[in-house]
Amino acid sequence: MFNKYLVLVFSIFVMCEAVEAEEAIVFESASGKTTAAFAGEFYVPENRGEPDSRKIPIRYVRFPSTSKKPGAPIVYLSGGPGGSGIQTAKYRRFSLFMEMTKHADVIALDQRGTGKSNDIPHCQSNVVVPLTEATTDEAYFELQRLALEQCLGKWKKQGVDIHGYTTVESARDLEDLRIHLGAKKISLWGISYGSHLALAALKYIGDSIDRVMIATVEGLDQTIKMPARTDAYFDRLQEAINSDSKLKEQLPDIKSLVRRVHSRLDSQPLRLNVRSGEDEVEVLLVKRDLQQMLAATISDPDGALRMLRLYLAVEQGYTAPLAEVMQRFGDVTAPISFRAMPVAMDLASGQSEARYAEIMSQAKTSLLGSFLNSSIHLTGAIPGLDLGEDFRSAPVSDIPTLVLRGSLDGRIYPLSQLEATSGLKNRQVVDVINAGHNLFMTSPEVAQTMNEFMRGEALTKTTINVDLPW
Repeated sequence: MFNKYLVLVFSIFVMCEAVEAEEAIVFESASGKTTAAFAGEFYVPENRGEPDSRKIPIRYVRFPSTSKKPGAPIVYLSGGPGGSGIQTAKYRRFSLFMEMTKHADVIALDQRGTGKSNDIPHCQSNVVVPLTEATTDEAYFELQRLALEQCLGKWKKQGVDIHGYTTVESARDLEDLRIHLGAKKISLWGISYGSHLALAALKYIGDSIDRVMIATVEGLDQTIKMPARTDAYFDRLQEAINSDSKLKEQLPDIKSLVRRVHSRLDSQPLRLNVRSGEDEVEVLLVKRDLQQMLAATISDPDGALRMLRLYLAVEQGYTAPLAEVMQRFGDVTAPISFRAMPVAMDLASGQSEARYAEIMSQAKTSLLGSFLNSSIHLTGAIPGLDLGEDFRSAPVSDIPTLVLRGSLDGRIYPLSQLEATSGLKNRQVVDVINAGHNLFMTSPEVAQTMNEFMRGEALTKTTINVDLPW
């Protein structure tokens, strides 16, 4: 306690002056490390298109720079959508946040509707997917839409304007953050959906941006992923598996394995006993359930491998491990529920009619069908929310941008990331070989590359090799 008190006093006298509505704090990471910081907030309209819109808080933690001549504040944009920047700073990336303070103040931002910037209750509907009878995919999608309709009604009664939860509004929040900080410009550091938001910011507030670092880039027209590219990802994953002789022997053809198990469940759904609280309940597992579970675990290669081993166990008749994994995904008896920000952000970014048709055509024969893209089945559920084709067009900019891509990312693919950033004339691309979606902490060379970029230096490497996680 005494050491924390000294840190706080030191922060008040030595660090840069706090901006309005900031409070000096001691920030503690999950590992117990502490640092002096500031907690701040400002208020923005929930929906700038409505003159009488209520004001909502945007909250953040600011880590002051250790540089004598700090650059533009670096704003961290979390993924999801729905992730908390403040929580991200507490866990594995804490050291990387501290590393970036060498260049400028670093802002761990909770975007609107997330973390400490969220005042919208999580909505649990009264719609339940039947556990012991096979529900067709069409009926399942209709249940999802019905549940969302209930939640939209609840949020409206609570005074929430769901039309305020779009990527454009979040980009405008970044401009208000810049003004709140008193900064001429800000730099952006984002991953996954955070990169999606950064690309939107380049379009809408480009004059206020100094530099951009984005990883696992999700383009403005890429909220919904292409099933054929997911299938191609499994080919890359197979090549990585084949580099290990023991793994290759266990999993010589992962795509065939997945198709065999799916075919078996199509013809004969699997009955499992799954724990729900203190009780065990019977669940009828259908192909859709496994497709959703696999889609949720392929972001990084280690997660994909664990799920593929479950497929192998199911094929061999061992189902207890699968029941255990299902419990980790949540209470199987719970009604369908939604968080406002994630569902609204995805539906607002949406997709064109042509892309929708192409995705649904590919889904007919792909391994995961359309279940990599849960929001596609809610298209049009919130009238007037879709941001349209002007929003989805790729940004054009000459702002210095660093793009980091993981070669074994099962959610966002290397080619898609090049397409998403093709209009960025001052783009530098670094490939992290064998890394997946969450690549920042896979190698010290990632931080080294980010430091070089922030200093405006030529990059030492455009390819970083990391060990496979098995």
